[in-house]
Amino acid sequence: MLRTRRDFLKHSALLAMGSTVPLFLRNSAAAAWRSGKPANDRILVVIQLTGGNDGLNTVVPYGDELYAKYRVALRIGKDQVLKIDDYHGLHPAMKGVRELLEDGLVGIVQGVGYPNPSRSHFRSMDIWHTASVAERLPETGWLGRALEQPPVRDYRGNPAICFGGAELPLALAGRRTVPLVASLDQFRLEMEEELRRVSTTVAAVPRPDPTLQFLQRSILDSYQTAAQFERITATYKPAVAYPDTPLGRKLRMIAQVIAGGFDTRIFYTSIDGFDTHSGQAPRHQLLLSRLSEAVTAFCRDMQQQGHLDRILIMTFSEFGRRVGENASEGTDHGTAAPMFLFGGRVRSGLIGPHPPLDDLVDGDLKFHTDFRSVYAAVLERWLGIPSEPVLMGRFDPVEIVS
Repeated sequence: MLRTRRDFLKHSALLAMGSTVPLFLRNSAAAAWRSGKPANDRILVVIQLTGGNDGLNTVVPYGDELYAKYRVALRIGKDQVLKIDDYHGLHPAMKGVRELLEDGLVGIVQGVGYPNPSRSHFRSMDIWHTASVAERLPETGWLGRALEQPPVRDYRGNPAICFGGAELPLALAGRRTVPLVASLDQFRLEMEEELRRVSTTVAAVPRPDPTLQFLQRSILDSYQTAAQFERITATYKPAVAYPDTPLGRKLRMIAQVIAGGFDTRIFYTSIDGFDTHSGQAPRHQLLLSRLSEAVTAFCRDMQQQGHLDRILIMTFSEFGRRVGENASEGTDHGTAAPMFLFGGRVRSGLIGPHPPLDDLVDGDLKFHTDFRSVYAAVLERWLGIPSEPVLMGRFDPVEIVS
């Protein structure tokens, strides 16, 4: 079930205040009245690969003869893959990721999925966002619930920010609202306009209204944050050049906020286009190249500025693709796929075996690692947040950090 921001904000206290609530507070109420600090300075950056990434041509089992049988037009040859070992290799567009892997900065969790998988984009993405496989999915996301757990719940700043997108991802839906920022300049302009609107409303009310005064203070605080963001934009000097691509620009903005000393601990962004039903080869190459170049620039920038040891980057997609290619030189919706983790303290290398190509379920790879076990590790082992109330059950954390 696809939800919009309005759907998962409709029960919030802010919306219940009525039409006087400014639009920005529906997107970023958490900026009000800063107090407290996060329990640690570790940072999570989530990159959503929207559309269903073909894991089989991302981490290629080139050493398996069945790979060549299932992939004829789309096969990546042994002389093309960026070899990891005698069986696995990376897509040739991922040269930067290969270099990070050689430097011990990449972990690849293989065979990730969930029971009774859905091949619907909307249903499967909602499952990943809510961390639930129930028939009736919760209205809150796993990261939204994480923000309600100790010690993060006591932090009244902006613990999470989403960069890019038309609406806030369901993963971030919860009682605490998260800023949706298209650009740092736009963020400041939006604050300025909302501050003007609310101040005009406050001035027009005959008697002091505590609710309106609270909103005015909240937006003033947010405007000051936006002004700080703008100063960072003017002074920030990346240690490396970022690619001039949508993902490159978004990761550069995230780097600006981190380098500026803000206390934000969760960043969320995405790259679209992975639904490759036809003509996959050139499109997939371009997408993986953009992903690799942007993530590599971000990691090198943060490494040289001394931040990479406290950063964990996690990629995910709603599902993988089917093992066999289709008649249009593309691939259709599948199931299990790899997740990538980047950072200075990741458990580097391949984590778990590649799902066997001689033991498929209806033409799909069998998953062996539940994605919620990866989430559990991110929450418990990285962010220091209890995972059971967030994931609504106990999942053994995967060993993803050293």
